[in-house]
Amino acid sequence: MTNKTLITGGAGFIGSNYAHRLLSRGEDVTLFDNLSRKGVRKNLEWLEMTFGKGSFHFLHEDIRNTKAVDEAVKSANRVVHLAAQVAVTSSVVNPREDFEINALGTFNLLEAARKAGHQPTIIFASTNKVYGGMEDLRLRETASRYEMIDCPNGITENRNLDFHSPYGCSKGCGDQYMRDYARIFQIPTVVFRQSCIYGKRQFGIEDQGWVAWFVIASILNQTISIYGDGKQVRDLLFVDDLLNAYDLAFATINKVQGQVFNLGGGKDNSISIWCEFQPLLEKVIQKKINYKKYEWRPGDQKIYISDTNKFTEATGWRAEVNVNQGIKILSDWVMENPHLFQDFI
Repeated sequence: MTNKTLITGGAGFIGSNYAHRLLSRGEDVTLFDNLSRKGVRKNLEWLEMTFGKGSFHFLHEDIRNTKAVDEAVKSANRVVHLAAQVAVTSSVVNPREDFEINALGTFNLLEAARKAGHQPTIIFASTNKVYGGMEDLRLRETASRYEMIDCPNGITENRNLDFHSPYGCSKGCGDQYMRDYARIFQIPTVVFRQSCIYGKRQFGIEDQGWVAWFVIASILNQTISIYGDGKQVRDLLFVDDLLNAYDLAFATINKVQGQVFNLGGGKDNSISIWCEFQPLLEKVIQKKINYKKYEWRPGDQKIYISDTNKFTEATGWRAEVNVNQGIKILSDWVMENPHLFQDFI
């Protein structure tokens, strides 16, 4: 049986990278995107230039449009659900829109799958923000970062949910609906609570996609805003490693369906967002970076590291691209393609 994969948010960073991978294999791919995010049209152009016009199906539609979602799901046996409002700050400014895209949009997709009659497999990109600010964790502060005393290997899926921010609520709602539709309607779903994903084709902005934004802004001589003390720690996962996880989830769906997995770079690929990231990036691009510091933002986690052991034990997956390698690949791509970033200046 030929796989027919629908990627919602398919013109975005992760979606276009996965589409490239699937098209390289000769698979049938449909991209579903409203093209609202800056830079995504360039990703569509890249795919067309690489594989030719007509090599994939494109639906210029919105995840809030139930009829469009129903039609798209009818012809797919695999779905990667990436369409989302992705910024915490935007969710605070417009919580209704955030809810309609993330919570209701995900519900629309699940209902389409339920009504389709053939139970497509669905991968859902959730977020570590479903765990909230995690203020209860005991932390140790060093010269360059925060460290978790109680969870030295990172956060497991057993941690209680705490939907801090409208964004956390809306993604958490979709997260839980995905789990329940697997239980109640036997839709084979997999939820990945993703940490910081980065890589080529990522048009990061200050509010979302911070790794790519820091790289783009630094190369374009823009001033970077640092909130808090810069010791906040995140685990970084290069996009190719994320796509390996998607492939493995589809390949082992009978084993992993209905489950939730934390997915990130893990302890070995953790880095503080400025105190450690700044010298690394300055070494890679060989220039000083302009920045300004501001007060902490509400709800900002001082540290988040994914414990990925559950998915590793289920599938054998491991992150293969380390932070040094990944930042070099991303920086080289930005420097080699300055025309893609003219709108950022």
